[in-house]
This record gives sequence, structure tokens and C-alpha cells, in this order.
Amino acid sequence: MPDTTKQESGRGLWYGASAYGIWGLFPLFWPLLEPGAADDILANRMVWSLVAVVLLLIAQRHWGWIRPLLRQPRRIAMLAAAAAVISVNWGVYIWAVNSGHVVETSLGYFINPLVTIGFGVLVLKERLRLAQWTAVGIGAAAVAVLTIAYGQLPWIALTLALTFATYGLLKKTVGLSGVESLAAESAFMFPFALAYLVYLEISGRGTFGHTVAGSYGWGHSGLLMLSGVITAIPLLCFGAAAVRVPLTMLGLLQYLAPVFQFLIGVAVFHESMPPARWAGFALVWAALAMLTWDALRRVRADRAERAAANAPQPAPAPVATR
Repeated sequence: MPDTTKQESGRGLWYGASAYGIWGLFPLFWPLLEPGAADDILANRMVWSLVAVVLLLIAQRHWGWIRPLLRQPRRIAMLAAAAAVISVNWGVYIWAVNSGHVVETSLGYFINPLVTIGFGVLVLKERLRLAQWTAVGIGAAAVAVLTIAYGQLPWIALTLALTFATYGLLKKTVGLSGVESLAAESAFMFPFALAYLVYLEISGRGTFGHTVAGSYGWGHSGLLMLSGVITAIPLLCFGAAAVRVPLTMLGLLQYLAPVFQFLIGVAVFHESMPPARWAGFALVWAALAMLTWDALRRVRADRAERAAANAPQPAPAPVATR
């Protein structure tokens, strides 16, 4: 491999690790925005995400994608649906983190690949290999075990997994880059979020520029504004990684985020993990190990097939003459 290619691959690895690392550390950020409630934090995140991404587009002078998009109402409708779905995902995630359910949020992103596979079968009519079917079956058993452990369906995890898998499916269909997609989705969310912030301010529940006592708290407001920046930065890192490293490597890196979330929930916030929950998580991790093994095996098989196809063919034996 040429040195330049190795350097680009190394940069891509760091970009990918940075993206998923930042997403994994999000549970440490949202509690800093209290005393803001989840709906207040969510609305601010939507508003400041658009501000951040517009500044980014201005810096990059990257506007050419907008006009063709406006001529495609089907893609616009899908972006609107993606904006609605990710709004639910963000809202549930923020509420769960600030309500002491960080471990369950990590579960949602652990089982997300299994839900995505399920969508591939149900929506895209894809055919699964035996290892993938086995992983999905183990994942279903894990949900059953965790339902018993929690005394109810792990609805936070399931909501996060379902909404993020749906979001991924919509984004795959639309075909925009991360920054472009965030810009369009934020544009859809912006008027509703801004109107809701005005409502919160009128009703006395808004915290931007205020503390609970009603005095100004610009440190808190600065953190609310920062929520837009930390939404955009990992997307930039992810986009930079996606063009530099193979998709299989990104698939492995995605587990960094829920691993960090799980460790933060257990080690930092000291959330309860009785044996039944450990058993459920162990089943999920076994399913993910099965998926990872199958993906790596498939990559090796594809490489072997390409190498065989590109190998020089032996010269034909000379024809004997008299």
C-alpha cells in the first residue's frame, strides 16, 4: 500500500474514532444543560444545529446541492420524515440520559444493527445469511431477557433503535451527505423548534438566558448554543472517515459509541446492573460478535474472489507441430 494511501487510511481511522467517540461521550454533556428540561434542550439543539450547519456551509461555500433538491419533492418529503424521526430519537435520548437511563440508551445503539438488518429483510427484501439470522434470533432472546429484567419492555432502547434504524433507511434512500442532510433536516425542524422556544419563554419555562430563579445565566445559554456545534462536529468527522476507510471498518467503529455510553452509565452514574440485565446485555454482545465475524468473513471471501478474478491466466500450451 502506498504511503499516501496509508496516511489517508490512518486519518480516516482517527476521524471515525473521533465521530463515534464524541457520540459516545454525549451522556456527559446533556446533564450540563440542566435545569433545562428535555423539551427545552431539544428545541435549543434543533435551533442551534441549523445555525452551526449554515455557518459551516458558508465557510465551505457549499450550496450547489440545494437547487436540485428543491426540484425533487419525493426526496424533500423523505427529508421531512427523517427530521421528524430524528427529533423523536434526540428527545427520547436527552430525556433518558437526564433521567438516569444511560445504560438503556447504550442498549438501544447496541441493538440498532440488528434492527437495521430486520428492516433490510422487511423493507428492502434482502436475504440474510445463516449467521445473520442467528444474530437476529439471539437479539430477540436478549430483548425477552431484558424485558423480564426491567419488568417491562425496554422501551427507551427499542425506541432509540427503531427511530435510528428508520432514520438510516430514509437517509440511505435520500442519498445526501451528513452535512447536507443535517442542514435540510434542521431547516425543517427550525420553525417548530423556534416557535416552541418562544412558547417556553412566554410560559416562564424557558432557560435560555435564565436560571431557575429567573436571573441571567449566560454560561448555561452558551452550553445550549454549543449543542448545535457538538451535533455538527461528529458528522463532519464521520463524513471525513467515510471516504477514507472501508465500510467494514466504520461498522466496527460504530460500537465505540454504545460502549462508551454503557461504561459512563455504569462507572460514572453508577446505574444498577443486576445479573439479569448483565445476561441480556451478554446476549446482545454475542449477537454483535456473530455479526462482526460474519462481516469480516464475507470481506475476506470477497477479497479472495477479486484476487482470483484479477490473477493472470496461464498462457495456453503451445500446439505441437510436425
